[in-house]
Amino acid sequence: MKKIIFGLICLVFSTSATAQIHEIGLALGGSNYVGDIGPTDYFKPNKLAGGILYKWNKSPRHAWRASFTQTTLASNDRASDVPSRRDRGYSFRTTTQELSLGLEFNFFPFDLHSLRPQITPYVYSGLSVVRYDNQYFLNGGTEYDKKEFTMAIPMVVGVKTNISPRWVIAAEIGARYTYSDNLDASNPDIPNAIKFGNINSNDWFMFSLLSLTYTFGNNPCFCPE
Repeated sequence: MKKIIFGLICLVFSTSATAQIHEIGLALGGSNYVGDIGPTDYFKPNKLAGGILYKWNKSPRHAWRASFTQTTLASNDRASDVPSRRDRGYSFRTTTQELSLGLEFNFFPFDLHSLRPQITPYVYSGLSVVRYDNQYFLNGGTEYDKKEFTMAIPMVVGVKTNISPRWVIAAEIGARYTYSDNLDASNPDIPNAIKFGNINSNDWFMFSLLSLTYTFGNNPCFCPE
């Protein structure tokens, strides 16, 4: 995590000479998992999530965005509304870190140097790298194998407003479609390990976050280049 934070700081300073507007801040909220174990509610946070983010605003309508978010994904069949899952009684938890890069698009122009109050909905997508605990079920319990990586597609919608000339607050919810079917230890590539659930459907996880960012950098001319 320290290397990722250092990398984001270097990114900020390496782009500060380009006369664009930058944002850096913190995000805090919750997460939940959707897959082969436990409830299937898409947005029902059950674990704390937090991270850092950086935005390079190229115009009042779009910004390049980088973020690092950490959380624990956990679920329990006993909390499911599906009788077969409750009878099965499996549960799991895995520590995850997500590094995400992509483009944020504002529905309305959002000029960070304007003194008047502004508000806009926005969407964000790009590509994420997710690190998680690779686990499997054996002899009635979960066993840890190693740390594993997978790619994910973030799909985020939110709304933001400036609360001062330098500070922006935002609320967002986002789904991550992963390229792994083993966040929950249901489809391991390990001999004799139990496999269950829908092997044709990969795992998802969700974030519900509030963020506070500080804006800095020269006041640019948002003109066609």
